Amino acid sequence: MTKNGKVYLIGAGPGDPGLLSIKAMECLQMADAVVYDRLADPRILAYAKPTAEMVYVGKASAQHTMQQPDINKLLVQLASEGKIVARLKGGDPFVFGRGGEEALELLAARLPFEFVPGITSAIAVAEYAGIPVTHRNIAASFAVITGHENPDKESSSINWSGLATAVDTLVFLMGVENLANITKQLIAHGRSADTPAAVIRWGTKPEQRTLVTTVGNAAADVAAAQLKPPAIFIVGNVVKLREQLNWFENKPLFGKTIVVTRARAQASALTKRLETDGARVIEVPAIKIVPPASFGPLDKAIDDITAYKWLVFTSVNGVLSFYDRLFKSGKDIRALAHLQIAAIGLETAAALKDKGIYADIVPSAYKAEELAKSMAPYIIQGVKVLLVRAKVAREILPDTLRTLGAVVDVVPAYETVTDCPNLEMLTSALKNSEVDLVTFTSSSTVTNLLDALGNDARLLKNIKTAVIGPITAATCQKQGLTTDIIATDFTISGLINAINNYYKE
Repeated sequence: MTKNGKVYLIGAGPGDPGLLSIKAMECLQMADAVVYDRLADPRILAYAKPTAEMVYVGKASAQHTMQQPDINKLLVQLASEGKIVARLKGGDPFVFGRGGEEALELLAARLPFEFVPGITSAIAVAEYAGIPVTHRNIAASFAVITGHENPDKESSSINWSGLATAVDTLVFLMGVENLANITKQLIAHGRSADTPAAVIRWGTKPEQRTLVTTVGNAAADVAAAQLKPPAIFIVGNVVKLREQLNWFENKPLFGKTIVVTRARAQASALTKRLETDGARVIEVPAIKIVPPASFGPLDKAIDDITAYKWLVFTSVNGVLSFYDRLFKSGKDIRALAHLQIAAIGLETAAALKDKGIYADIVPSAYKAEELAKSMAPYIIQGVKVLLVRAKVAREILPDTLRTLGAVVDVVPAYETVTDCPNLEMLTSALKNSEVDLVTFTSSSTVTNLLDALGNDARLLKNIKTAVIGPITAATCQKQGLTTDIIATDFTISGLINAINNYYKE
């Protein structure tokens, strides 16, 4: 007998992946199959197991990947195969999400299910636009109404005569294409044409766009602005509060689309900071950190660690790889007690601190020339230096130390290779003039991205760039790219501060 699975009917929230509930995340992590709609953010889908079966059943107006009866049958089929199924829906399953229909189908098939509530766009989207659906002095009631009702129906299932004037705030979901009929019905049943209203597209996401209008002008204003679904339509005097409470769209980087080219493993920190400041981020990691072809040289250096006086790190990746091999060799930080340790910058020094080591030297400017200058007073003839770095890097540091008399062993702890997922998304955004800024955090991110784009690299010629320091800036200039923003503090925080200051000015 086939073991029955279970279906979790999950609300994914209104769009911002940060609004997903912890329980929804946990369900995704244990699911064998994920059945998802078009509004599910890719970062939400990333919580699913790599082995999970991913089934897209997105529905846009008049464009259904799969009809609802077929979705119902699919859920029954997957659960009958003994699979744990995450049925992921935008907003909340019970707010025009057809969660009830799907659950009844599962019930008829005697299959277990569970609901995981989500934050409905009816409230969250308005909130991100600075419009509270209730306010003690303005609105004591609100209603959520489908905006997708067919205007050609013989009789409407919406009680327009009761709705138009009895409820303070009206929120219509999926109503943009029927806006002319909605506003006509409201006015015909007593709602003043001068009532404040707003249309909010892609609410809670960096692409959010809000149009403030009135009931009487809404249809014409939306047509003139060419606003398309997905969007909500909100009616009521609470719309007036937006002028004071508009917080999301006032973020310093709101409306800017910024490309992050940092390695995927490290991109999240930069992406999160930029999104916190309101930017829409396209992640196109131009490099991928991989192990070197052989750990032999690094392992040998660790075996002979007592022969060295100095241990030098030029990146966080070098620190992490070195310590991984150190522990694999059966040693720990006690083996480094006799060493002087240098780090090229604050982030590298912080990585060392996490491992229990304070760097003896961290230059004020985070580049190889300054590190060599800072070490120079301590270099005597014949002193042995172990430099742990990427396989391919500038030779200025080892060459300068050798000139000073040091014996320098350069060992690769990792390699950077070209890795440009989402390249198609970037190319499309560039062709549509949607990109405001491209960030580069190393010279290799510059050269790798240009190589990956090929002939389309010309699309970057007029795009502003933000770089983490002068070395990366020089690489940009050599490749024919402008350098509009150069961080003076060569860290991710420094880069973000420089970007914010640029747009503030």
